[in-house]
Amino acid sequence: MATTSTSSEKLSTKNSWCRSDWVLNREGCCIKTAEGKGRGVYASRIIPSQTVIEVSPVLLFTRTEYDNYGRHTILDHYAFKWRDGRMALALGLGSLFNHSSNPNVSYTIDPAHDCIKYTTTRTINPEEELCIFYGHNLWFDPVGATENLEPQVCLDQSDQSELLHIMAIDSEVDEVDIQPWNTGDLKDIVEAEALPFLWKKLQIDEEEESIEEVRTMQAWAVDIPDSKHIATMLKWLKQSGLESDALSHLKRIRKRDSISTLLLSVSSSVPLLPTNVDIGDPYQISVPCNPALTQTSLILKNTLWPTVYAPRRKWEPEKWSTAKVQWARDAISHVLRNSAQITDELPVVAYVPKPFEDKALLSRSFTANDTRISTGHPLRHAAMNIIRNIADWRAKTTPADLLADPVKPATSPSNTSLENSDTSCNGANYLLTGLTLFITHEPCIMCSMALLHSRVKEVFYIVPMPRTGGCGGSACLPALKGVNHRYSIAQWRQREGSAAPAHLDEQVDA
Repeated sequence: MATTSTSSEKLSTKNSWCRSDWVLNREGCCIKTAEGKGRGVYASRIIPSQTVIEVSPVLLFTRTEYDNYGRHTILDHYAFKWRDGRMALALGLGSLFNHSSNPNVSYTIDPAHDCIKYTTTRTINPEEELCIFYGHNLWFDPVGATENLEPQVCLDQSDQSELLHIMAIDSEVDEVDIQPWNTGDLKDIVEAEALPFLWKKLQIDEEEESIEEVRTMQAWAVDIPDSKHIATMLKWLKQSGLESDALSHLKRIRKRDSISTLLLSVSSSVPLLPTNVDIGDPYQISVPCNPALTQTSLILKNTLWPTVYAPRRKWEPEKWSTAKVQWARDAISHVLRNSAQITDELPVVAYVPKPFEDKALLSRSFTANDTRISTGHPLRHAAMNIIRNIADWRAKTTPADLLADPVKPATSPSNTSLENSDTSCNGANYLLTGLTLFITHEPCIMCSMALLHSRVKEVFYIVPMPRTGGCGGSACLPALKGVNHRYSIAQWRQREGSAAPAHLDEQVDA
């Protein structure tokens, strides 16, 4: 946010609140002593919501060390319980955050990296103290006067307008459940009832028990004439980054006659194979989209490609980890903040982030908003725009570019910045295979069908559209009998007793 940074610099320049002898980090945190509380962490400037303000490494004590020594010292007031029974002391700023019953900072314990990450849960104002929640069993009487500090610096008119605008956006965004979680291993599986979204059951009763009903997708494969190269290619595939959950229900090797075929990926570009192995050129084939749920389905799907037999309930969503839930929360926060800043268009924003797990599918994120007003074009819905943006980017990107660092997301077809290339590698009919779409409003029937044709993996929306929606509102496109693809649908939960943010027009046709 360039404007925020500019105002923050002006605030630092014209106010002496943040003295040069205090310790500051690059996120604008500094140390200040508060009466009755001792040292604490404070903001020297505006800090946006969902900003990681500190990553503190930890000093770990065994349970025995802590019981024998640590708990008899002042460390007992600062240590965190670690998942394996050890105790952890946060270094850096981690042990300086004071307690609040209404905290503006959450923390996430990361046992994999032996650190604790601190994230703002709302916009922080200049001179406001950054506090975490210690728990309900306190060993001290909290200082109530500092629970809701107000900024005391003098702002000029432009600074005040910007601050009020940021606070207004955060107030609306907070109506949606996007707050990060405080504790827990990032790999922990989240129970379905604890997820911040609600899966929509597609009510599909039929299994794919005729060849016409088997849903397929395009995947890359390569023939391996000499079986002695199979082990080499399987090892290469594991190291290549091409492996994808989209193919986890299929066997990797198919043997027919004397030829073995290796299933590679569902990427949009031709996979680059090793040159030191005698194999053929990659080509595309149709493979089943889903595992076989019945023996009849298994026989049919095996005629296309060896498929995993996985009988289960008719509708059973995948398991979500804490880390993946936070990835989705960040995506929802992204669309909300972008939609809140739209003034001359319909407030509909779509977002396709880099996949949480299968990063080889897409090396950057895409954002698109509705542009029907500015273009005077009735088809420029946000979902249609983002599909077109991804198609244009893939058509003008070389295979090497697909693995490059991500670039700044585009917000509409008119402002997409592409690095043109003479080599087109589009070549794929399915633009969103394995990808997730986050959108403010339930897509309309037109957009829902476009998403189906693009083979999107799943769609998350905030505002339901009962009259025009194609994901369960007026119809449910992926549940229709005869379509050759299904995608999952989820609605993001509102906070209990609240409605959708005010800036999201519930009457718009998304």
